[in-house]
Amino acid sequence: MNTELKKIALIGQPNVGKSSLFNRIAKQRIAIVSDLAGTTRDIRKHEIEVFDRCAMMLDTGGIDETNDAIFSNVKRKAIETAKEADIILFMVDGKRIPDEKDKELFYELQALGKELALVVNKIDNDKENERLWEFFEFGISDENLFGISVSHNRGTKTLFEWIYNHLPPVVEPELSEEEKAKLEQALEDDDSEKSKREEIDEKNIKVAIIGKVNVGKSSTLNAIIGEERSVVSEVAGTTIDPVDESFEYQNKNVTFVDTAGLRRRGKIEGIEKFALMRTKDMLEKANVALVVLDASTAFSDLDEKIAGLVDQYGLGTIIVLNKWDENMDTFQKLETEVRRRFRFLEYAPIIAISAKTGRSVERLKDKIIEVHENYTRRIPTSALNRVIEQAVIRHALPSPAGNYLRIYYATQFSAQPPKIALVMNKPRMLHFSYKRYLINFLRDNFNFEGTPIHLIARGKNDKIGDEEYLEESN
Repeated sequence: MNTELKKIALIGQPNVGKSSLFNRIAKQRIAIVSDLAGTTRDIRKHEIEVFDRCAMMLDTGGIDETNDAIFSNVKRKAIETAKEADIILFMVDGKRIPDEKDKELFYELQALGKELALVVNKIDNDKENERLWEFFEFGISDENLFGISVSHNRGTKTLFEWIYNHLPPVVEPELSEEEKAKLEQALEDDDSEKSKREEIDEKNIKVAIIGKVNVGKSSTLNAIIGEERSVVSEVAGTTIDPVDESFEYQNKNVTFVDTAGLRRRGKIEGIEKFALMRTKDMLEKANVALVVLDASTAFSDLDEKIAGLVDQYGLGTIIVLNKWDENMDTFQKLETEVRRRFRFLEYAPIIAISAKTGRSVERLKDKIIEVHENYTRRIPTSALNRVIEQAVIRHALPSPAGNYLRIYYATQFSAQPPKIALVMNKPRMLHFSYKRYLINFLRDNFNFEGTPIHLIARGKNDKIGDEEYLEESN
């Protein structure tokens, strides 16, 4: 146990929620929580981490001014603990008006000259928050008074930030060149099998064609293939079973799976319900998705929900505006509407076609090849780090609460879609907005059109897992 850690003492009368707050900060159930007053009678100690700063948390027994020998002993231990602590959290029950026992004890703790916060628990809603002013009777400053609800996890973040600001920052040792080399080798070893699989699939492109009923998915397939392979009908939902079709194009084997039209869940019955299940199975196997929209009609919420499936499965994406010849609006106007509705697919190119006349179909075929190349693209580590360094120079890393953040290096550990690890000193403190900035900067310097980029900050000792990389993508 680290004796150099700052100590935080939880003090207060029985049943005010100290043990619950203790468990919340410790992120596990350590202290016993009970409605029976005085359940905690011994001092419980646990090393905690608030964001990235460590401390020793001390949970004391409830203090009750009675003649009971047990509670008298508990009070003595609590005061002794407070004297040893660096930070004191004095908790009171926000559902009761401040009483004299609380005030007396608070003044006694205040006299110790420690960092002291008055934590008013059980403030469960905005109406109860209005009673908080009553606790200024303690003579506490506004920045040291916290109205929280541990059970509802309300207001706890502000309290944790106050605690964090009163803890010393973590001093991170510099990485030696040898450590950097070992880390990079470990990443390469983790990725060796994935690289082999990706090389095998490099010439095989699996394209999913999705969209709601009757937007022209089958017509689009027939136009690309060059002959009528799928049944085309004005009757909505004609295609039931997905139809797989392959052809060679630019030395690539392109396989299309034309899915059954997707209906609203409430209207799916029998065989069409089965078709929806098959569609999702297909999306799991696809590399590239064509999100087909009907340009001749207004876009709907269902269009957005279907497009959301592509984003969910992390596929290379092209937005196809079919029936373009039936729309009198300018392309710019239509593009603006698509970007507004489908912000989550901002990386996807938009191509307006007419499956009926064949307009722009060849351009769509070329774009499929290009998007797949971007989807499988691997950026050399040296080039990637050069661009990340430029990004940091242009817009410095943030310093949350005075912490110095540093990116040691970046490496792409996988493709399909591109997945990039930022190895840094305090990964959990890197804000998502800065990750988004880095992703956009990468797009400005490398051709990632049509593909999401998964980016995550990790510590030098963290283990890579694919599920981690879904934390921030664009």
